[in-house]
Formats: sequence, structure tokens, C-alpha cells
Amino acid sequence: MRDAVVAIDLGPVRFGLLFGLLAILYGWGLGVAFGLNEEAFRKRFLADAEANRAMYVQKAGSEEGATAAIKKIDESAWTYFLRAHMHAGGIGSIAVGASLVLSLLSVGRGAKLVASLLLGLGALGYPLFWMLAGLRAPGLGSTKAAKESLEWLAVPSAGGLFDGGLITFGLVAADVFLRRRAPADTRPGNV
Repeated sequence: MRDAVVAIDLGPVRFGLLFGLLAILYGWGLGVAFGLNEEAFRKRFLADAEANRAMYVQKAGSEEGATAAIKKIDESAWTYFLRAHMHAGGIGSIAVGASLVLSLLSVGRGAKLVASLLLGLGALGYPLFWMLAGLRAPGLGSTKAAKESLEWLAVPSAGGLFDGGLITFGLVAADVFLRRRAPADTRPGNV
């Protein structure tokens, strides 16, 4: 049996690999920070909301309503931080894995670079969007306002992930199904 030789070219995917690995480390770092001192995060969310208590009272119409809204925004901010942690690890891993697959393809280096870079940048940007939204929400009194204020980060990050994923899918499909392969040498003894 003939040994297959696979050419690995990490050059075009090096930035996607780097950003994907940074996203994974960022996710792990958040996890470590949560484990060491979740209470500090929660205290910050509550302090930011309490600093704007008058806004919460005005929106809710009462002190009790404001207290309930502050408790709710604390929970939402914490959920956004957890999303950042989970998205960073998951999407970062996808960016690394897809970049490695791209490195094995016999397609153009430019297409590999674009796909890998979009995935890597999205793997960093999208979790960062969730973390920043969690930080902003208590001070703004609204998760919607926090997300809208960060649309400049969310849209290109999510778009980059989607476009990078589509390009990667297209490149894999083209390489696996459309690329012309040299006929196998079927002479006796070469099987």
C-alpha cells in the first residue's frame, strides 16, 4: 500500500490559528477569573447599577421595582459573561480546527488566509462583544441598550464568523469533490 503524503502549509492560516488560540486562552482566563472571584464580578455589576439607581427607579416607578430590576440586570450581566467564556472556548476551537483543515487543502493560499483570518478574528470579537455588553448593561439599565451600543463589534464579528465558515465549507467542498486528482498508479506491486 502506498503511503499518502499530506502537505501542511500553516503560512496562510497562521493568523487564524493565533487568534483562535488567543480566543481559547481568553475563555480559559475568564473561567479562571470566575472561579477565583465570581463575587467581585457580581459586586461590580451591582455597584454600577446602584450608581444609577435613580434611573432604575424612574423606569420601574418605585424603589421595589428598581431593586427587582437591578437584581435582574445583575443576572443578565453575569449570563453575558458566561456567554463570553463559553463562546471564546467554543468558537476559538472551531477557528483552530478549521484553520488546520484549511492548511491541508490544495486550494489558493489567499482564500485560506481570508477564511482563517475571518474565523480567528470572529472568535475573539464575538465573545468580547458579550463581555462588554455584560459590563455596560448595569450602567445603562438595559441589556438591549448595551448590545446596541456594541453593534459595531457584534455585527462584523458574527459576520466574519459566518463568512469564514461559508468560505471554509466552500473550499473544503471544492477540494474534496471538484479537484482533479492524478490517477492512482495501478501497476502490479504499486497498490
